Amino acid sequence: MKLIINGNEKDVQNDLTVTGLLEKLDIEPARVAVEVNLNIIKKMHYGDHLLKEGDSVEIVNFVGGG
Repeated sequence: MKLIINGNEKDVQNDLTVTGLLEKLDIEPARVAVEVNLNIIKKMHYGDHLLKEGDSVEIVNFVGGG
């Protein structure tokens, strides 16, 4: 299926959760916020939230500093 990830179209496997997508992209879930179709997904729901064809996913990294 096709997703839009941070503005770029990407082909991924069907039946993929937010957790599965982050693993596929080698991204540590604790260090990001994820938005699907303009809705922020709570970390506790990453494993339950099933992505669908055409979903728009924004993944934002937290950066520390001062």
